[in-house]
Amino acid sequence: MITDLSVDLIAIEDFLQQALPHQPSLAPHLLDAMRYVIDGQGKRIRPALVVATATSLGADRDIALAPAGAIEFLHSYSLVHDDLPAMDDDALRRGRPTCHLAFDEATAILVGDALQALAFEVVASAPKLNDASRLQMTSLLADAAGWRNMVGGQALDIKATGNNNLDIQTLSHLHEAKTGALFRTSVQFGCITAGHRDDDTFGSLSRFGDRVGLAYQITDDILDVIGKTDVLGKSAGADSRQEKTTYPALIGLDESRHTVVDLHQESMEILSHLNLNESPLASLVKNIVDRSH
Repeated sequence: MITDLSVDLIAIEDFLQQALPHQPSLAPHLLDAMRYVIDGQGKRIRPALVVATATSLGADRDIALAPAGAIEFLHSYSLVHDDLPAMDDDALRRGRPTCHLAFDEATAILVGDALQALAFEVVASAPKLNDASRLQMTSLLADAAGWRNMVGGQALDIKATGNNNLDIQTLSHLHEAKTGALFRTSVQFGCITAGHRDDDTFGSLSRFGDRVGLAYQITDDILDVIGKTDVLGKSAGADSRQEKTTYPALIGLDESRHTVVDLHQESMEILSHLNLNESPLASLVKNIVDRSH
């Protein structure tokens, strides 16, 4: 049951545009900046994981769009804040000037705050989900976004930058928190949408999400070394310039590639066990590990 992933992406894009605020506001420039960030045409991998998981498990795409949108709004908030001068101080995101350069730092901070709040609003009010599903998703989203995961991972990343004192195990934990948690949550959202709220399928696909998230981040590390800015949509070589500890820096490019292959194989074994090795989810994962940007 492999579907055209481009159809999912179109549906996700339509939902994001509809969910963004359109009404008059006390601060129209804030809405302009929020739309600028979302209109940046990112890869939408995380919301695509929500939809692909849900449809692979037999759910209707439309039911998955609200949780998918919440995931993308939360991810976009994290990018805006990560790009700030106090964080990674990046000038380019998705092929355009970062939010704080296109507008200003204060606006960028507030855009991140607004997008994070919007993520919770979207999932907590998703009209096609029942109360139990909305509550579980809200809790999972908070855990992924908070001190144990994305924020904690970013804090460790900043603390370690320039120190070169991370070992491979600690780096893996950093990636699992900063990047992997939202991948896992994306897959969990798809499971919940399809009615798998706390069963073997939920557990297996949660582990699957962890492996895919780590494979994605290691691939990101590799592309930062071998990629080009105009293809990546962000500054190539930034990790090295900022003296960040990465997989290629610790174990080299070849071993990093081998690790991605191993993680992909592990993820596919999980899908095979669930009879999902020929599904939208399997197709999406292949795109993730084979990507060039």
